[in-house]
Amino acid sequence: MGIPKYPQFAPIGLEMRADLHPRLSMLKDGISEFTFAGLYLFRNTYGYRAAWLPNDTLVFSGAREGKSFFLLPCGLPDIDLVHGLFSRHGYLKNLSEGDTAAGRIMLEQSGYTAEEDRNNFDYLYLREDLATLPGKQYHKKRNLVNAFLNNYTYEAKPLRASALKDAFYILDAWREAKGESGDYTASREALDLMEELNLKGCIFYVGGKPAAYTLGEALARGRSFAIHFEKAIDSYKGIYQFVNQAFAASLPKHYIHINREQDLGDTGLRQAKMTYRPSGFVKKYQVHRAG
Repeated sequence: MGIPKYPQFAPIGLEMRADLHPRLSMLKDGISEFTFAGLYLFRNTYGYRAAWLPNDTLVFSGAREGKSFFLLPCGLPDIDLVHGLFSRHGYLKNLSEGDTAAGRIMLEQSGYTAEEDRNNFDYLYLREDLATLPGKQYHKKRNLVNAFLNNYTYEAKPLRASALKDAFYILDAWREAKGESGDYTASREALDLMEELNLKGCIFYVGGKPAAYTLGEALARGRSFAIHFEKAIDSYKGIYQFVNQAFAASLPKHYIHINREQDLGDTGLRQAKMTYRPSGFVKKYQVHRAG
């Protein structure tokens, strides 16, 4: 099924990649959700559907916790279309910082308010910082990486189709240790469709056994790399810190930033992400009807 013209919507399918990926990959803001892989892999979680707006721009419809929302990755359309979208949805989610600044006056004059959505800010880190862990602020991280290197022998390989069985082993062990599914379904499908979705990553072996993998893709016109999935068997002390550092060091230097996505308001996850000293955030805004 192709992408219909608004006001019709269609569920996101693999056949839409040829239309969606080129447009989404050229977005400059680097919002982690705005990739074809990100939308497709979480299509069932949020019930994502797609439509064309005029001028070959895009709108996506979804729902979370019983509340409908829409996404405008290519920016705000004219105010009549905004009114129409709000007549069918509860709020506008993940509007970029640039689009919010450019459209704030129009939105406020038309009865809408835009607010920072801190729980959905993407964390940005300098690739060089994660690769080298410089200075006092990374002292504890370096100690954990060094402890891992002193205690274990490891091998790192690019994640290819030939290693999928090992990656599935890691993912299943991660779910069992966690005691809940989390993003297991999307993680498994990402591995299954790694080549079709053009995802890249590494797999790590400890003592010859599969122990961790990471998987992601380029963002922000190739200036940033988003880590969509990072799974490890955490009985190996320091493995997450090691994988974080080793994968950053393996990335080409044209990636200035690593995007490690949002914390979704989870206090523990926020604290963990902050300990890596983000260099900034990809800010996102929610827009609601005023009052």
